[in-house]
Amino acid sequence: MNRDSVTDYLGCLLLKSAGPCLRLLPVGFVFWLGRRLGDLVHFFDARHRTLVYANLKTAFGGTLSLAALRRITHAFYHSFGQNIMEIFLIPRIDRRYVDRYITIEGKENIEAAFHNGKGVIFVSVHAGSWELSNILSANLGVPFWMFVREQKLPRLNRVLNEYRRQRGCRLLQKENQLREVIRVLKSNEAIGMTLDQGGRDGLPVDFMGRSASMAYGAVRLALKYGAAVVPVFSTRLRGPRIKMIIQPPVVLQRSGDEEKAVRDNLQSLVRIFEEYIRRYPQEYLWSYRIWKYSVWREVLIVSDGKTGHLRQSQALAQLVSRHYQARQIQTRMRTVEVRFRAPLVKMLQACSSLFSNRLTCPGCLQCLRRAVDPATFQQLCGVRPDIIISCGSSVAPVNALLARENQAKSLAILKPAFLDFKKFDLVVMPEHDHPARRKNVVVTQGALNLITPEYLREQSDQLSPLLAAPPGQDACIGVLLGGDTKQFRLPPQTVRTVLEQVRQSAEALNVSLLVTTSRRTSAPVEAVAREVLGREERCKLLVIANERNIPAAVGGILGMSRITVVSPESISMISEAASSKNHVIVFTAPGLSARHQTFLQSCAEKKYIYLAEPDEVSGVIAMIRARQPQTVALPDAQRVSQALESVL
Repeated sequence: MNRDSVTDYLGCLLLKSAGPCLRLLPVGFVFWLGRRLGDLVHFFDARHRTLVYANLKTAFGGTLSLAALRRITHAFYHSFGQNIMEIFLIPRIDRRYVDRYITIEGKENIEAAFHNGKGVIFVSVHAGSWELSNILSANLGVPFWMFVREQKLPRLNRVLNEYRRQRGCRLLQKENQLREVIRVLKSNEAIGMTLDQGGRDGLPVDFMGRSASMAYGAVRLALKYGAAVVPVFSTRLRGPRIKMIIQPPVVLQRSGDEEKAVRDNLQSLVRIFEEYIRRYPQEYLWSYRIWKYSVWREVLIVSDGKTGHLRQSQALAQLVSRHYQARQIQTRMRTVEVRFRAPLVKMLQACSSLFSNRLTCPGCLQCLRRAVDPATFQQLCGVRPDIIISCGSSVAPVNALLARENQAKSLAILKPAFLDFKKFDLVVMPEHDHPARRKNVVVTQGALNLITPEYLREQSDQLSPLLAAPPGQDACIGVLLGGDTKQFRLPPQTVRTVLEQVRQSAEALNVSLLVTTSRRTSAPVEAVAREVLGREERCKLLVIANERNIPAAVGGILGMSRITVVSPESISMISEAASSKNHVIVFTAPGLSARHQTFLQSCAEKKYIYLAEPDEVSGVIAMIRARQPQTVALPDAQRVSQALESVL
């Protein structure tokens, strides 16, 4: 017996056994029990509670505080518990109950709707007392039919339908449903339909600021058969006391474009219910993934301020965007740089994330508030992302915390500090970091990067106007010089030897040189570059990044050359070059860590790069030009894309 069958059986048993007992109790006490039931569900059902809170944050995050959102979340569960109790009372609800506990606002609009003579469609959303709304219509003397969908729990559904019929509801079952709906409308009778929860087959319209799938059947029927459309919303005043709000019939707009008319009218109706939801937010059913079928996804990059880490995050965001584009879903990117108050606070925040849990964290964020500056906190609280991306151990805890807060997918690059990998939906780690073999870990050879054929063309087009006579791709050699790191110093003499080798190769092969340094390049190395290549006619581009940085230099050089010589200290720069389908020569230098040397050796063994001593660079260039071996590009982007298929 599967989970749904067990739930179906127990629900049916509870409804039949507890219902008669509850109907003997005072009505007010039953609804008090409903609020206590809501308290219990609020405490124990952490999975749905975090979803309710995240949905409320999406809808109201820009206008309400975190504390206010938590209060509405709790109020939602009070409303939910009372709605459940109301189901047990259905057999007790009669005209006297309605007269005593139900206030109807806009009752005259019902009569006005039937004057049309072509039927009435009462439209609503999943809000307020959903069962009572249907039974109330049946008790008002309105010729009303209830539209019943196929449910996962057949036993429980049969009992509910029995209760509904006892209270005067007439049901439209799935079989011959459309034919029966048309008959009802042509007989100038009424039917109740909902607009929200459109699912895969719904129509995407704006709902509370984001695209959501809405059911458009009511609008299409009304346009085709001329039925009056009457919006209905209910809110609980206190306990059993309900206020039913019946709007005047909505005049639907018609046009020659039927699909546009359906979409525009559906949007107008949704706007009506948005106003009620803003007024009574606790009444809406927030416990499902409202924006699951949105045509937009929000992607947040949490940055630690390091350029290399940011570029890796942007590369992963680019892969996420491509994945969604293939499904006709657009992405919106936002980057927030996390500024911690102090290094010690950064470490404490990471430690506190070890003790975070689903019961206390959503809506709290006190550890994050104390760890980051106020501007950063405001930015992080002001977004409701679907995907969160980070690179580096310092921001991985922030990623995990925000993902739980927003019910977002969490993607981390590099080892996420000392956090459990289970806190993330996907972790991208390079092979040389010896990653753990887990289902949510994808292993890369190097660093993720933005290099694609389109990117290289774009960067080449930006760089080309800066060259007096841009060479063809087979008529130049590119050189990318990095610089010093915390553990490594790029020796000026090594650079001199390499540049002399490259200059000789350019002369022998009658090709041009395109050279750039980086912001990390030391002054002595910059001096060597000027001395060796400053007056060299074949050097068509020499960028000293600390004097005049050209953003398109690296991408442009990779796009305009087929042989690229790269310094050995930067895994990111080597990975970019190795992803360009160029022949990449990395020259060696003393002082590299064992981890770094492992990375270089692995890349060389797999033919992603050629590893050469400084005085052997010209010989490797000559070999490449003579033999024209096939290039092998890093497969990291493909690996990560495949992993994203299962995550997103």
